[in-house]
Amino acid sequence: MNEQVWIGVLLPFAGSSLGAAMVFVLKDKISDHVQRILTGFAAGVMVAASFWSLLQPALDGAQHMGKLSFIPAAIGFLVGMGFLLLLDNVTPHMHMDEQSEGPKVNLKRTTKLILAVTLHNIPEGMAVGVVYAGWLAGNAGVSRAAAFTLALGIALQNFPEGAIVSMPLRAAGMPKAKTFWYGVLSGAVEPIASLVTILAAGAIASVLPYSLAFAAGAMFYVVVEELIPEMSEGKHSNIGTIAFSLGFVLMMVLDVALG
Repeated sequence: MNEQVWIGVLLPFAGSSLGAAMVFVLKDKISDHVQRILTGFAAGVMVAASFWSLLQPALDGAQHMGKLSFIPAAIGFLVGMGFLLLLDNVTPHMHMDEQSEGPKVNLKRTTKLILAVTLHNIPEGMAVGVVYAGWLAGNAGVSRAAAFTLALGIALQNFPEGAIVSMPLRAAGMPKAKTFWYGVLSGAVEPIASLVTILAAGAIASVLPYSLAFAAGAMFYVVVEELIPEMSEGKHSNIGTIAFSLGFVLMMVLDVALG
């Protein structure tokens, strides 16, 4: 793999790590207001990335099917949603808005929180991997710029996500260094998922529209199941909606301008 691929694979992981590092800068707890902003922004970026970087190329790649060109995108999207639904039910994790109570963090609850975010990072890593796999395979519908834009967009939304992982653990009494490394480790699954997907490029190339839509469906599941409910909780939930809009527009601009 060339240098551009390595940059794209590691960029989202860098976003998570920088977000986790906020535990050294911010106060011990993120306010509900700020957390809704961060979550809404991340959700907006993911929705925009799912369409412009994944679903649109999936539809374009199946144009030879004429009026049936929606089939790969529809099937892949639903299978991706189903895959995350399955993982959501078989993996022992708690939702991102659940936080430990009491002065000391509970190991079981900590593990579940890390698993929750790790679960969310799997489809993001797959999304980056499948786009780069499409570019390496010479698919006309996927450019290097489009692949980089997706990686950059996911890195942007991973920044607040990294902070959302680390800060509640710090608020529960865990040392800063330890919460930082938990945040870093929660994002480590992304480059792994990306590399596995790229290494399977030979198989992916023949079913690229399905693969792109699969990643989009998995990302949409995370947004609808976790991020949107969290950003809409409590009073003044419209701040989450505004942040969603800003994240969506930013990712749209990046994808159109750079892709």
